[in-house]
Amino acid sequence: MKKFILISIFLISTKSIIAQSNSIKPSSSIRVEMLFPEGKSKALILSFDDGSISDRRLVQLMNEYALKGTFHLNSNKLDTKDYLTKEEIKSLFIGHEISVHSANHPGLSGMSKIDIIYEVIEDRKELEKISGNTIRGMAYPFGSYDNLVVETISGLGIEYARTVADTYNFSIPKDFLIWHPSIHQFGRAYFKPNDAENNKKELNSFYNLVSDFIKADTLALLDVWGHSWENNGEGNRWFEMENFFKLVAKNKDIYYTTQIHLVDYINAYRNLKISVDKTIIENHSAFDVYIKVENKSHKIPAGSIIKI
Repeated sequence: MKKFILISIFLISTKSIIAQSNSIKPSSSIRVEMLFPEGKSKALILSFDDGSISDRRLVQLMNEYALKGTFHLNSNKLDTKDYLTKEEIKSLFIGHEISVHSANHPGLSGMSKIDIIYEVIEDRKELEKISGNTIRGMAYPFGSYDNLVVETISGLGIEYARTVADTYNFSIPKDFLIWHPSIHQFGRAYFKPNDAENNKKELNSFYNLVSDFIKADTLALLDVWGHSWENNGEGNRWFEMENFFKLVAKNKDIYYTTQIHLVDYINAYRNLKISVDKTIIENHSAFDVYIKVENKSHKIPAGSIIKI
């Protein structure tokens, strides 16, 4: 009789344990995912190189559509023919980001370490003097870099560096010092002179990617790069640029950002402190961070601890 009672108790206990284990979801299967600022699922970066006088028209157009840009400038070319003046830089780029593009625009790959340091530091120092802001990002001139370049700029206060190697996707780069953009401003249209068929093909490819971005239902970053002076070439390129702006502007699902601001935000997300069971999250940064846990959105205010 006692034996029967013990076996019964054992079976009941075992069933209870199994039932409890089935009701508890392992914390390793709970996904914590980043959302962009304001809890948005899409973000847009627009970056332009060189500091051509055509930036004046481009900035005016961007301001009309409430878009933000990152402008990579060559400080030693400012105040020369076809380039912006140093005097106008601070006021022209209000609301946008100013970034390093080297002092003289040489290809950095293959250069000596001291020459790389000169090109980056001189540009950064002069742009900080002109703008009154710290400068922490850059774009590689001609997209040219190698291991020595990446190693060198990492010690010069540069926190991201954009290449020209288009990914044709919406992924966030893991290494900010080798930041591959999504696509050139018109794809590869106009790269071949007087080739209307190629231009049409590339423009269709560009707009298809933009359409995919707008329709994306997962986390998506569209990073479009180029040069304002390209809009002065064959065809109605300023029309194409404005048409692109119309497509992406004033969309409630898109977060419009400069490159350095997004870097700061992503770093804030990556530095969140999360408990083992994913129910306690600490945010020690100065940014409100937005996350998604089990398909539910949460805001973790700057400097706060929340329980979910």
